[in-house]
Amino acid sequence: MKLKELREQVCEANLELDRRRIVVHTWGNVSGVDREKGYIVIKPSGVSYDKLTPDKLVVVNLADGKVLEGDLNPSTDTKTHLVLYRAFPTIGGVTHTHSPYAVAWAQARKEIPCFGTTHADYCHGAVPLTAPLTAEEVTADYEANTGEAIVRRLGNENPLAKPIVLVAGHGPFTWGKNAPDSVLNAVFLEEIARIATTTVMLAPNAAPVEEYVSEYHYQRKHGPGAWYGQKKA
Repeated sequence: MKLKELREQVCEANLELDRRRIVVHTWGNVSGVDREKGYIVIKPSGVSYDKLTPDKLVVVNLADGKVLEGDLNPSTDTKTHLVLYRAFPTIGGVTHTHSPYAVAWAQARKEIPCFGTTHADYCHGAVPLTAPLTAEEVTADYEANTGEAIVRRLGNENPLAKPIVLVAGHGPFTWGKNAPDSVLNAVFLEEIARIATTTVMLAPNAAPVEEYVSEYHYQRKHGPGAWYGQKKA
């Protein structure tokens, strides 16, 4: 993909966050990566969505985090994005928001159990929660260590099977095969969190859906030979 096309794709993905109403003011950022050329394109820091255009996005070196193109400062979460791209070679886009229901679960420091099939369609098992950062990690490099906390929490799991995570005390990060896909996962996570919140309000002791049900739903959409939707021509 040419840089111009990646800029346009990432800009549109950022604007989609605003259209979906899961960001307020400047609370969020989306990036996309070109692994062949070795750079990411990311939203600039503190720029509101109504002022965002492709030319304002910042191009950052994937290897060392240096700005390659752009007159504005990249998102303050850039180091987190970079850690995720380096650790998860199958992903092509990363999204961070402060969507309210997902943030509420992150602040409560609770994973979101898979209460039903809506959740199972988009995440294989519970939505994971990172461990809190230590004081030393925050002081040393808060943003990079946020990414490292996510990587540690995912462990050996397939990041595309669990493309959503809650950072304790902070909020959600999501990823996908490209920038638009990572945004969709952010939208799905917020809806999953909203439904889960209502579930525990109605039934504080609600149990996760039976594992064989959640597994069936996940596999029919994402597993080998998945049959959800239409075959591509």
